[in-house]
Amino acid sequence: MHPLKIATFNINGVRTRLQALLAWLEREAPDVACLQELKAVDEGFPIDEIHAAGYGAIWHGQKSWNGVAILARGADPVEVRRGLPGGDDDTQSRYLEAAVGGVLIACLYLPNGNPQPGPKFDYKLAWFERLIGHAQTLLQSGHPVVIAGDYNVVPTDDDIYNTRSWLKDALLQPESRECYRRLLAQGWTDALRARFPDEKIYTFWDYFRQHWQTNSGLRIDHLLLSPGLRMRDAGVDKWVRGEEKASDHAPAWVVIEAAGEAPAGKKVAAKKVATRKAATKKVAAKKVAGKKVAAKKVAAGKKPATRVAARKTAA
Repeated sequence: MHPLKIATFNINGVRTRLQALLAWLEREAPDVACLQELKAVDEGFPIDEIHAAGYGAIWHGQKSWNGVAILARGADPVEVRRGLPGGDDDTQSRYLEAAVGGVLIACLYLPNGNPQPGPKFDYKLAWFERLIGHAQTLLQSGHPVVIAGDYNVVPTDDDIYNTRSWLKDALLQPESRECYRRLLAQGWTDALRARFPDEKIYTFWDYFRQHWQTNSGLRIDHLLLSPGLRMRDAGVDKWVRGEEKASDHAPAWVVIEAAGEAPAGKKVAAKKVATRKAATKKVAAKKVAGKKVAAKKVAAGKKPATRVAARKTAA
């Protein structure tokens, strides 16, 4: 598997922010882009413009709300699942799975849950339970998997600028955080936190109270990696949030490769070493073969002399 750059971006209206999306794709060139909050029906998804940008796509739209998509650079994602298991009566467009480049990509937009307590928060927790159950199945499959998206969960107090104004928000409730903790406990790696273990890093800045200008952010967009994947790098394309008419989210991304693979430089070096070893063995084999031939010649030369001497003795 070649290294893959996988990104997640809550676009907050794919038609409204299409030019911002295309500019980001051109500048950052992710191999895979998971989009949330399309806020467009299937027929309104801008597939022609995305194709023109060099990406194939699958998407699951919904009028005015929700909606998710998976884009792949120079390829067409192979759809695996549309919607989480156990949600036959769930009409909200929040989950897609596709195979891209040998990796199973899951794109999600987890319910916000506000106001809480109430039916919206109950729906959030029920949806989260379905995700936890399905994620365990994905792990047990043994396939390399990335679950990327807007989880609408601030995992810890270190993932928010200040908790004071958010204590009653569904994103910070103990039940939401416990669900996320249980998900990670299955064996998933939180890419951004693993890459920046001690730093404040955010993916969302709301439109109120100058939160972008004062870097008063939250980390609610996550990329979870299965144990069979190794992270080479991860980050947030923060510049996108500073553009005109930007989404309130910035894209988060990770570069991965299979855990057993060496970086390209190491592969080349290993190949050179193997080539040198093979050449050394070949030379050694030739020397051994040469010695054997010489020994045979010597032996062959002695035998006639011995026979002549024997004849002389007999005479």
